[in-house]
Amino acid sequence: MIQVEECAEVTAELVEAFAQLIPQLSASSAVPTAAELEEMLGSGASHLLVARDDSGPILGCMTLVVFRIPTGVRAWIEDVVVDSGARGKGVGEALNSAALELAAGLGARTVDLTSRPSREAANRLYRRLGFVQRETNVYRFQRKG
Repeated sequence: MIQVEECAEVTAELVEAFAQLIPQLSASSAVPTAAELEEMLGSGASHLLVARDDSGPILGCMTLVVFRIPTGVRAWIEDVVVDSGARGKGVGEALNSAALELAAGLGARTVDLTSRPSREAANRLYRRLGFVQRETNVYRFQRKG
């Protein structure tokens, strides 16, 4: 049985889990330090969810970001990653379901996310959970240097 919990503090186990999971998410992103994880948890907007099975180790994680803008409370799911050895076992579904419930409890009427088309299994999961692909352009500005 997969259990999802929101992290309230940074532990050695959490730092170690991120060292294993982040490289599976992005080859170009640095693994967050304990201080960076503390900053994230202390922000008030970021909700870090982790998933475990009955044996206890962290199998996956995601961040739900919830914030108020003039038109209401918005929520975004970011950096979803499931350990390669645990994929296909319901970890991603459990994480996303918990995030949707948490977002609703915090007043968000909608939850957005982006996913690369090459992540076929993830995209199937999002559609199965009720996410609808939108007609939009996603823009990114990246500062040089």
